[in-house]
Amino acid sequence: MPIAADLLAIMPFPNIDPIAFSIGPLAIHWYGLAYVAGILFGWVYARRIAADDALWPDNTSPISRAQLDDFIVWAALGIVLGGRIGYILFYDLGAIIDNPIRAVQIWNGGMSFHGGLTGTTIAMILFARRNRIPVWNLFDIVATVVPCGLFFGRIANFINGELWGRLTDVPWAVVFPTGGPFARHPSQLYEAGLEGIVLLLVLAALVYGAKALKSPGLITGVFICGYALSRIFVEFFREPDKQLGYLLGTNWLTMGMVLSSPMILLGLWAIFRARRQAAAVQH
Repeated sequence: MPIAADLLAIMPFPNIDPIAFSIGPLAIHWYGLAYVAGILFGWVYARRIAADDALWPDNTSPISRAQLDDFIVWAALGIVLGGRIGYILFYDLGAIIDNPIRAVQIWNGGMSFHGGLTGTTIAMILFARRNRIPVWNLFDIVATVVPCGLFFGRIANFINGELWGRLTDVPWAVVFPTGGPFARHPSQLYEAGLEGIVLLLVLAALVYGAKALKSPGLITGVFICGYALSRIFVEFFREPDKQLGYLLGTNWLTMGMVLSSPMILLGLWAIFRARRQAAAVQH
């Protein structure tokens, strides 16, 4: 372990105010704007995909733009409610029992991706049934655009100076105002790159290059596996939440790893299911 003197950051934290702007007594946080930006960018991208019949089975899109517009409200509720409830249950239950008002302060601690995924999944199932849309097709279109939200969310984490990485002496290390006078991995940017940019490009290549949407569930499986592997990898550079620390007496196992590991099996199951269904149709 390098001594403290060796951990002084080479690259200072940009010190961006977490509050983007204020309207009277109302403070607009970058964190909230990140969620709005992620949903809007995802919505625009999803509308483009939904409008391209050639990408879908039988060259017919399973969802109209009007239905997609209606789904935005359902998705937003699933993301926000599921994400916040998931964070409370997985990461911050004790603190919120002591101070219940903390539960609605989404900029204080933030959101859980795994909770947001659960909330959005419930919203997708209910919406698909109500509108007679094949649920795997809806899963796929949402999975394709989720990296947009992940990218903006992780950038907001960086701006807030939260969820920072472990101590390091790499040249791009950053000293965070809340992380002590030491150099740390900017793990939020690692996640923005992997979960956001890289995963978005991989899924786009499958959608437009391999026509993967013609095999319902394939994109969903790849997304779930891709996110889980990215998250587990970055957890080796990310400081665990201080209220939890490392799990099971180790110096490496984190809650993020525990929650992400079953996703790999779930994603592989979705991929194999999609390929099996596609093979059955061809025969």
